[in-house]
Amino acid sequence: MLTVPRFQDLPVQTYAYISFTVSMAEMAQPANEGFPALFSWLSANGITPTGAPFYKYNRIDMARTLEVEAGVPVDRAAAGDDTVKFSQLPAGHYVWTTHTGPYDDLYDATAMLIGWAKERGIEWDSATQSDGHHFACRLEIYETDPEQEPDPDKWVTTLRIKTTGPA
Repeated sequence: MLTVPRFQDLPVQTYAYISFTVSMAEMAQPANEGFPALFSWLSANGITPTGAPFYKYNRIDMARTLEVEAGVPVDRAAAGDDTVKFSQLPAGHYVWTTHTGPYDDLYDATAMLIGWAKERGIEWDSATQSDGHHFACRLEIYETDPEQEPDPDKWVTTLRIKTTGPA
């Protein structure tokens, strides 16, 4: 189930992440390996998450690979290492919606959001290149912790994509 998409202007936001290049069949890897390692590193270094964890899709080529970051907003940046890095989500105009239900339904939910935007002439801040579609900021934000809520029909995920400007 999706909520009606909305628009939001957001400021720059600092986040920590671990990056992955994966195929669609390997999409569980950033969650299974990235999030535990990221949260462990942040805790060991005294850095506090300030929001829900997310996938940030930087490049998508469904037939080959995706460049994905397992990330989380944080209270401050620090010197990272070879695995954990820090960056900033860009300020700008975003369209977002929430999906309630299993993560397996996110592909369809994202397709519905993209279709909704296309019908309204909304353009993503992105570019198509020979190695796939590159995004300024495309997020899947996991609002519900499955360990706290075991019923997947109650899981809430926010889909947020940066646009080129107000619709």
